[in-house]
Amino acid sequence: MLHLPSEIIADLGQRIKARRLGLGYTQAAAAERAGVAYRTWRRLEGEGKASIEDLVRAAVALRCEEGVAGVFPPVAASSMDELLRQQAAAAPKVRQRAPSSRTKV
Repeated sequence: MLHLPSEIIADLGQRIKARRLGLGYTQAAAAERAGVAYRTWRRLEGEGKASIEDLVRAAVALRCEEGVAGVFPPVAASSMDELLRQQAAAAPKVRQRAPSSRTKV
């Protein structure tokens, strides 16, 4: 299991590289798809140095955006009441139609 930030960063860089290679992209092509500079892409893979925006752009370019969205999941409810409040807030709002002003003949 990875523990140190440096280990996590190095592993993430290797995963980005492996994903890119698996999709058959060169670094230049991946950088272009992501809308980042080639040098930025190289640093992302090699050193793990990039902004959050660049990381998200890379994830989109490599079709991994759903994984990025799940990096920080919401905190679980600490009580049943809180869980019920969270569920109620997340439930889709049901829109009701107003009565029709048209009369049927």
